Amino acid sequence: MRVYLPCTLPALATAVQAGELGPAPLTGYAVTPALTEWYASGDTEELEYVALTEAARASLRLLAADAAEAAPRRVVVAAEVPEGSVKAGADLTERARVRLAEPVPLAKVASVHVDDLDAVPDIEAAIAALPAADDGDDDARFTVDGAEAHELMWYATQEIPDLWP
Repeated sequence: MRVYLPCTLPALATAVQAGELGPAPLTGYAVTPALTEWYASGDTEELEYVALTEAARASLRLLAADAAEAAPRRVVVAAEVPEGSVKAGADLTERARVRLAEPVPLAKVASVHVDDLDAVPDIEAAIAALPAADDGDDDARFTVDGAEAHELMWYATQEIPDLWP
């Protein structure tokens, strides 16, 4: 099963050193039955894009929590994991959100998706606007949503070390 894991560049560097994404439990995003039911007209590729987008939103929140350390670029790690290690539940508010009971070995990583440097100003603005957006400010929500105007760049696993200086 393909799972999209929100990340940051420092967390990705740590995972490369450790040889796995963890510790468990991990929050990820995938094509779940609830997502399929909600987006009934979509094919698998469209549903996976929705899951990737949800993971990118979660990455933005990780960046906000670690603004001093993390470069303002959203990171999503796509991995193939056994279905038995993924749990989607009714108690989770987001349709694509899943929990992984075990760390994900880097060998299971299929690709990494990262904001281009051109997105940095909009990502910084979105991070700054998150608190106001969470409080219901429509202008702040517009700014946060503006981060999604940037498509994440695709990187093969062998390109991961090229993502940091």
